[in-house]
Amino acid sequence: MLLDIVAISAGIVLLLVSGEVIVKYASLFADSMGISTLVVGLTVVAFGTSTPELAVNILAALRGSGGVSFGNIVGSNIANVGLVVGVSAILTTLRIETAIVKKEMPRMIFVTAAFTALVLIGGQRVIGRVDGAILLVLFGAYLYLMYKESTKEESHLPAENRAVRHKKEALGQRAALLYVFLTFAGLGGLWIGGDITVDAAVSLARRLEVSDAVIGLSVVAVGTSLPELVVSVNATLKGNTSLAIGNIVGSNIFNLLLVAGASSFISPFGIPNGGILDLMVMVAFSLAFILFAWTHGCRIKRWEGALLLAAYVSYIVLRVCCV
Repeated sequence: MLLDIVAISAGIVLLLVSGEVIVKYASLFADSMGISTLVVGLTVVAFGTSTPELAVNILAALRGSGGVSFGNIVGSNIANVGLVVGVSAILTTLRIETAIVKKEMPRMIFVTAAFTALVLIGGQRVIGRVDGAILLVLFGAYLYLMYKESTKEESHLPAENRAVRHKKEALGQRAALLYVFLTFAGLGGLWIGGDITVDAAVSLARRLEVSDAVIGLSVVAVGTSLPELVVSVNATLKGNTSLAIGNIVGSNIFNLLLVAGASSFISPFGIPNGGILDLMVMVAFSLAFILFAWTHGCRIKRWEGALLLAAYVSYIVLRVCCV
């Protein structure tokens, strides 16, 4: 058992380090190519912090550990709101850009509703390859929408600003190959860390006679959400609360579309016992997130962050001990 705990810890550390490498060098690559900062925050950074979930879930899917897959997807989204937003808001009142509240958060709610509908429709309690294909198509549409919005944003820049950006692109191409190489090195670290984490988590679940779903919902989900926590807390402390919120919104969208879509397309997985409850809790946290963001002039206050964190801790304790 001790070896399993050590292995999970080592795997999570490797995931964190690799995720940090991906975020850093993917962001540098995007910046060197003149890509919009908004698009970088909602796509590159969100993808970088979601790659641990992607690595863990694809490996779990290949090994048929569907409980870990489902628990990690849903648990990570719950942790992103309850833990990450909660802790960030406790540190300081989160001031959110109106564009995020009016455009990005409704998209997150739409994706959450779509994923929930796929799980509940038909009553088969299985996320199959057709469901995965639908999620991946939606993911492609989301990326295309972000690309179009980025292009539109650039077209409204003054001519001199566009010239500076294009000059920056030309200069940045020299370093782009290095950034790409380091990004892929980080991806390799994620796969190794994911491999270690999945093996140890499943082994620990069996030793403790705890379901894979609970381990995925708690230990693995919190571990793979640590990159979001690190990025968002650092952004909050530096006063960049929009980046903190954009990271969470983007990560939740990526988890439900890319991670769930790729996992179920590779290997369909069933909804474990208690999974519907977990799904409803994810929906509730998502709605609370957008509700808090809409109020107080697009601010999430400290007491709201404390409420989110308390609700998250209470639910995890209840789920692990009683459900």
